[in-house]
Amino acid sequence: MQKLAELSADERERALSRFHLLEPYLTAQCTLHSITDQAGVPFRTAQRWVSQYRKFGLVALTRKAREDRGARRAVSSKVREVIEGLALERPPLPVMSIHRQVCSFAEAVGEPQPSYWMVYDIIRTMPESLLTLAHLGGKVYSEMYDLVHRREASRSNEIWQADHCLLDIALLQEDGSIAKPWLTIVIDDHSRAVSGYYLAFDPPSSLRTSLALRQGIWRKEDPRWPVCGIPEVLYTDNGSDFTSHHLEQVSADLKIRLVFSIPGKPRGRGRMERFFRTVNEMFLCDLDGYTNRSRAQARLTLPKLEEQFRTFLLEHYHRNPVADSVLSPIERWEEGGFLPRMPDSLEQLDLLLMQEVRARKVRQDGIHFEGLRYLSTVMAAYVGEQVTIRFDPRDMGEIRVFHQEKFLCRAVAADLAGNTVPLREILRARNRRRRELRSIIQSRQQAVDTLLELKRGASQEEPHVQPLAIKLPATSLKRYRNE
Repeated sequence: MQKLAELSADERERALSRFHLLEPYLTAQCTLHSITDQAGVPFRTAQRWVSQYRKFGLVALTRKAREDRGARRAVSSKVREVIEGLALERPPLPVMSIHRQVCSFAEAVGEPQPSYWMVYDIIRTMPESLLTLAHLGGKVYSEMYDLVHRREASRSNEIWQADHCLLDIALLQEDGSIAKPWLTIVIDDHSRAVSGYYLAFDPPSSLRTSLALRQGIWRKEDPRWPVCGIPEVLYTDNGSDFTSHHLEQVSADLKIRLVFSIPGKPRGRGRMERFFRTVNEMFLCDLDGYTNRSRAQARLTLPKLEEQFRTFLLEHYHRNPVADSVLSPIERWEEGGFLPRMPDSLEQLDLLLMQEVRARKVRQDGIHFEGLRYLSTVMAAYVGEQVTIRFDPRDMGEIRVFHQEKFLCRAVAADLAGNTVPLREILRARNRRRRELRSIIQSRQQAVDTLLELKRGASQEEPHVQPLAIKLPATSLKRYRNE
């Protein structure tokens, strides 16, 4: 017997109307014959209702559903299975072809032949998900019908997502060729505010991810962009740049938990997909070189595109409310006035995230790298030493120098940075280094002199010892007195 809660509203209403009909008899106000005569209900039916009500309650007054409800009695289950099996063939067969084959099968097994419209109706009532899986495969089925677990952050900096996208715009490169740039984005899941990005022609790599993550974590110089801090979770796909050993080390040191989406199933990461779509529809489509527009001509360069993208990001995207909120991404990120977790220093962050190059030797005129010469007065004390350098490919005017995994200084290339180290500073650093070395030599000489004096004093305090008399052995030759 079904439960009352499982019935539809119409069935519950029908059961209640029958109860009101029987209520005078159940309360002994009148006979059952008078009720049935007045309502036009057969007496045996009313008796059955009363019996069922007293056994099972109100649910017994509903109409009993047929066990074969929905099943077609004009065709057997065997013929129906053949119709459904032919409808699931890949590629899908026309209904007319299925009808001809089913009629041949029914004739062979001695079953009545179904009509065309019977076959058509059976195919039409088959679940669409079943037909999709059979005709289009598991990938299309999962995209349309699989349940999706969407990660939702309850506060800012709880979950960050990172991804790459090849932008639909053609740009001019320095050599005159045309290419599309890649955009790497790090976005806060709760507020949808962008914490960092990297725009360049080179394809996705761990370096791109590291530079975008570095920008996202550290404080920005622009007051319009307050998003910063270390996230609790970094949610990415299974690209080789995200699953690299380098990023794993960075995450372990910064106490970031890496979470990867299911391979081949980017759904559940709709924040990133929606952002890239917004960039296309609200930014790129109005620029020269947009490839989705006919007769697109590449006129912009990468620096010009980055300048316009930064303006779009800070003045439009971050300031306009998102679809499901009345607050803008920046307002939502600042909501609650929380204090983001920050690394100890930018140098510590650089040591983790920036690209590491093989050891370089500090020469007398600085560090030579990529045809440039980098110089800093701090390196005067490390001439001849092996150091490690890290750099930002977007700004080759400056490198960061590390000695024994500790930050040493920032060295600049005069040709790119636009500033030079004055000669007086070099002379001052050189003389300072000489004085340091001379003071070290003097202190070491003093230590040696002290040691020699101690040894000399110990030798003078030893007691004077008389020399021992040496007794010569007796000779066998005879000697005379006058000898």
